[in-house]
Amino acid sequence: MKRLAVYCGSASPADPRYMELARDVGAVLAHRGIGVVYGGGRLGLMGAVASGALEAGGEVIGVIPDALANSEVANHDCTELITVSGMHERKQRFTDLSDGFVTIPGGVGTMDELWEAMSWAQLGYHTKPVGLLNTFGFYDHLIAFNRQMAEVGFVRPAHQGILIAAETMPDLLCKMADYQPHTPIFRMKADDL
Repeated sequence: MKRLAVYCGSASPADPRYMELARDVGAVLAHRGIGVVYGGGRLGLMGAVASGALEAGGEVIGVIPDALANSEVANHDCTELITVSGMHERKQRFTDLSDGFVTIPGGVGTMDELWEAMSWAQLGYHTKPVGLLNTFGFYDHLIAFNRQMAEVGFVRPAHQGILIAAETMPDLLCKMADYQPHTPIFRMKADDL
């Protein structure tokens, strides 16, 4: 994996552990020679991931919609800052530029990015690993919900391994490196659906 898209919040929670985690994620990726593709912001966890990677000598590509770039939240310290017309183009660029996806704590936008990466993998728009960093148990309920969707039958057995979760970055990166792509819906027969 040469580059990973990192999905995370643009907020700065009161608990300092989240900002420290984001900086550590950026630094770990840089130390492993893995470039960061992220939302292009300088605030919150987004900015912390970029700072951590840049301070460790890593590559950081920001992809930001023009409406946000023009509101003074863009991080001009990135190795490369790409301005796009909107959120759909932004997420497509994340997919095009990265070899996988890592989601760390965040809010609604982060969930949108995670679920789209999973949905696109399930359909067959990409075959890249989709990682979820569950530090501090932040995503315990989401992991349980994903399991419930599978148990009820809304996630096919072939797609139940798309979401890769771990509590530490080294464990997550190891699991992502071992990821074997599944059979996408686009290649399934009607009887398998």
